Order: sequence, then C-alpha cells, then structure tokens
Amino acid sequence: MIKLYGYYPSGNSYKIELLLSQLGIAYDFIHLDLLKGETRTKAFLEKNPNARIPVVAVEGEYLAESHAILWYFGENTRFVPDSQMERGKMLQWMCFEQYHVEPNIGTARYHLTIRGTAPENIGLMLQERQKDARRALNILNKHLDGRPYMVSKRYTLADISLFAYTHVAEEAGISLAPYGQIRAWLDRIRAQPGFIPMTTLQDLEKQPLAEV
Repeated sequence: MIKLYGYYPSGNSYKIELLLSQLGIAYDFIHLDLLKGETRTKAFLEKNPNARIPVVAVEGEYLAESHAILWYFGENTRFVPDSQMERGKMLQWMCFEQYHVEPNIGTARYHLTIRGTAPENIGLMLQERQKDARRALNILNKHLDGRPYMVSKRYTLADISLFAYTHVAEEAGISLAPYGQIRAWLDRIRAQPGFIPMTTLQDLEKQPLAEV
C-alpha cells in the first residue's frame, strides 16, 4: 500500500490526494502535524531530510516534492497531454503555481487560517503576499478566458496543481468574487470524476488519524 505523508489542510498534500483519488489508486494518509513539529523528528528526516511534506513511500523508496510526486503517478495517464508543446505548457503552469500561487496564497492562508494569527499581528508581509497573490490570480483569470482548462481543452496535472491553493484563496483573505473565469474553472474541476474535497481543520477534529 502506498503511504502518503502529509498535512491534511496543506494544498501540496491535497494535490497528491486529488490525483490518487482520480486515478483510483489506494493509499494510506499519514497525517503529520506541522504545528507540533512532526516533520522534524528523526524518523521523518530519514524519509525527507528537507523536513517538508508531502512525501510518498512507494516501491521501497521515498519521494518528496509535490510536483515530482504528481509526475511520478501522472506521467503515463490521461492527465498529461499528448503533444510535446502541451506537456511543456503544463509544466510551465505548474512552475507558475510554485513560484507565484503557493508562496503567496499558501503563506497568507497559513498565518491567517492554520495558525489563526490576527491580520494586524502579521503586518506588511501579509499585505505583500496578498498583493502578489491577486496579481497571480489576475494572470490565471485572463488565461482562462475562453479556455475550459489551463492547457488546451484538457484537464491536466496543471489544473490539479493550481486548484489546490487557488480554491482556498478566501482563507488567505483574498476574495475570488472578481475572478469569474477562475470561479467557473474551479466548478469544472469539482465536477471531475473522482474529485475529493480538501480535509479542513474542522474535519480533523472529527476523525481519527492514522499512526505514523
């Protein structure tokens, strides 16, 4: 059985959950509480010396970094385009996600929602992250005008990657109301076969967690 080490409310962990669900691949989710330092234990550092999630245990080895994991499971599936150019564009948007979406929406959301810090106690950093996040959302919204998905007319790993943090922008203090194309795209992704929602902090309080 594949083991996925992650943190349920993490968008990077959720990317892997979503792909595995849509591929129909069974896995065990091992929840590690970031706020308690559970990714910095000796046992986990042996799996990933970078102390970051997600990590998957598969075929006797450990693989880290969300997009590397997406590629490992998704490479020869319907979630990767056929043409070389479209595969390149898919990777282009996955890089965009890691440089412009995840660091901004993810960081603001972490402080506001996961840590529960008041905005006035975060200061200028929060404003800068939100400003950069809105710039990224404007780019995505414009790109999606007239397109059902990020690359051609096909749902790909790029959509899975970008959905993870974009759909929780409100939790980063960023309204999605101005971004009609993005909101329609989010609905299309939610309608995909095998779609599962992200586990929230509230959900965590209601369910038993797997042992590490």
